[in-house]
Amino acid sequence: MPGEHSGTVALAFSGGLDTTVGVSLLKEEYGFDEVIGVTVDVGQPDYEFEEAEETAEALGVDQYVVDAREEFADLCLRAVQANADYQGYPLGTALARPVIAKAIRDVAIEQGANALAHGCTGKGNDQLRFEAVWRDTDLAVIAPVRELGLTREWENEYAKEKGLPVEGGDGGRYSVDTNLWSRSIEGSELEDPATIPEDDIYKWTDNPSGKAAELVEIEFEDGIPVALDGDRLGSVELIERLNERAGAHGVGRTDMMEDRMLGLKVRENYEHPAATVLLSAHEALEGLVLTQEERQFKTQIDQQWSQKAYEGLIDAPLVDALEGFIDETQKRVTGTVTVKLEGGHCRAVSRESEYAVYSESAASFDEEDVSGGITQQDATGVAKYHGFQSRLAKKVTAKLESDGET
Repeated sequence: MPGEHSGTVALAFSGGLDTTVGVSLLKEEYGFDEVIGVTVDVGQPDYEFEEAEETAEALGVDQYVVDAREEFADLCLRAVQANADYQGYPLGTALARPVIAKAIRDVAIEQGANALAHGCTGKGNDQLRFEAVWRDTDLAVIAPVRELGLTREWENEYAKEKGLPVEGGDGGRYSVDTNLWSRSIEGSELEDPATIPEDDIYKWTDNPSGKAAELVEIEFEDGIPVALDGDRLGSVELIERLNERAGAHGVGRTDMMEDRMLGLKVRENYEHPAATVLLSAHEALEGLVLTQEERQFKTQIDQQWSQKAYEGLIDAPLVDALEGFIDETQKRVTGTVTVKLEGGHCRAVSRESEYAVYSESAASFDEEDVSGGITQQDATGVAKYHGFQSRLAKKVTAKLESDGET
């Protein structure tokens, strides 16, 4: 709590309002002798790093920048294998937080810090995601915004009063979080579910009207996307390219009411072009190569994986067990899917794989028989039994009702 600390604290540092104010509070209210800022690169735009560097310099804070793009991109593609989403939108911020938290923890230990701090509020999910990682250490965990009950209005006034450099986050109007996989926008007038957002809140996705459709072919190996239109790419470049191409068609916008872990319902706006396309393509390929039973059961596995990822518990033992099943199914999720980008939407329009659980001749209306000696007439017996129990139950019920009336 405030006034009970000393030594060095490592702060999750973005240069935005919360962390800029946090530097001052950690010294003045908590008593730390030194604050070091740790900025973790998970695909934010360059200007955010420039602003963070300028802010750190203005505050006299030693800043450490960790490049975690590859690690984060690989996790995003693992999420594709699990068809990961939460209440209908692709996970982004939730996937990034454990990666960021681990990087900050490592820097803190290397630099001899005795505490870790973040700028999360007591109302959101990120506090839980950071601390799930940090509380596995002997370092103290500090949360100034939560512990002091701060509001953004108070922080803005405090920053103005103290002459603190606040440049990021649209001047503090919105809370914006950007990474390689998604961009979230919340706060201000967007907190009113009745407010229709202006188009200028979007940066990754264009207004889709009037643009000609485009096809993109995605190649998968073991459930992981490895190439676009035959061009093999690393995970980071593949996501970046697809963000640009799909975003140009307005693909990947979400405006929703989200249920947070603490039970609060919040209005969220997201952009996630590449994630939308890759998840759609992957699901289409699974539909071709997995059996009906595998697809049905994997839906449950995917939901559990997504829930743990949303909670920031991607390293939980349950996730290891879930990934055992996922990895086994993905051995056959190899092939190509062509996706059509048009008018803010994407949809798979073709899929190919040598592992396809599909026979064109067996399914064709132009072929008399099925295969393996099975004929159409063999379905007659199946048709007679189909629904038999339901028909019998209705007859029994009708008879009992009739007898009762009599």
